Amino acid sequence: MVACPFCGGAETARFDLEGHRFLVFACSFTPEVDPGLTEAELARHLAEAYGPNGAGYFRAMCDRLHLYVTQGPAARELGKKDPDPSGTPG
Repeated sequence: MVACPFCGGAETARFDLEGHRFLVFACSFTPEVDPGLTEAELARHLAEAYGPNGAGYFRAMCDRLHLYVTQGPAARELGKKDPDPSGTPG
């Protein structure tokens, strides 16, 4: 079992789905990892992929979510109308 690279919380579950492995931590962080990694390699991978760049990882996820909700399919589901084809704001 490995610890969350962000909060240090314990891994609570590990599951494989269609050839992909996911780790679940108490804080709900759920990274996809290579199913062939050993425990030592897993710890090293999490530290390298998320440790020093943790803020960058979450910033990228927030940016993707923001675009999805404001401009993507979720925006239309929430009632946003498609932009005016003339380009006129309003």
